[in-house]
Amino acid sequence: MELQLKEKQLLLKIRLLTLFFIVALIGSGLTAFPLETELEIICQLLGVSIEQPATTYTGLQGWMAWIYEGVVYTKAHYPFLLYGTDWLAFAHIMIAVAFIGLYRRPVRNQWIIHWAMIMCASVIPAALICGAVREIPFYWQLIDCSFGIFGFIPLYILHRLVKNLEEITIKQQ
Repeated sequence: MELQLKEKQLLLKIRLLTLFFIVALIGSGLTAFPLETELEIICQLLGVSIEQPATTYTGLQGWMAWIYEGVVYTKAHYPFLLYGTDWLAFAHIMIAVAFIGLYRRPVRNQWIIHWAMIMCASVIPAALICGAVREIPFYWQLIDCSFGIFGFIPLYILHRLVKNLEEITIKQQ
């Protein structure tokens, strides 16, 4: 009886953490669609006038103004390039769909956690290598790396919870 209660509690924790991860992935993906609007809001919050050229600012203000200018220019002259961010959004949403298997059958589908942990760990070299090649400021590369680190933490917790659930399942057989 005690094992069944512990099993139900573990399953609830696993499902809640999995739902958190699904929602975070979908939310992250959806933010890739309205880039220009989001950047305009960020620029306003940072006190950046979108009528002034980015070169009039320095530091984070200059970086955000430059990104905004780039997105506006790209949208006006080469809108097909923004299709890449649409696919980025789509990929996030499809990765979230993969976690439905983990939600439904955590022990059987724990490979999803391992796969996602590998992806999170891979964010760091990808951000540092691609960031350097694309001349992204180092502090921004570190922000990008943080997504891998902060994604890995709930995944590691999920990994431990599923292992505990697996042990209980084995004991009940």
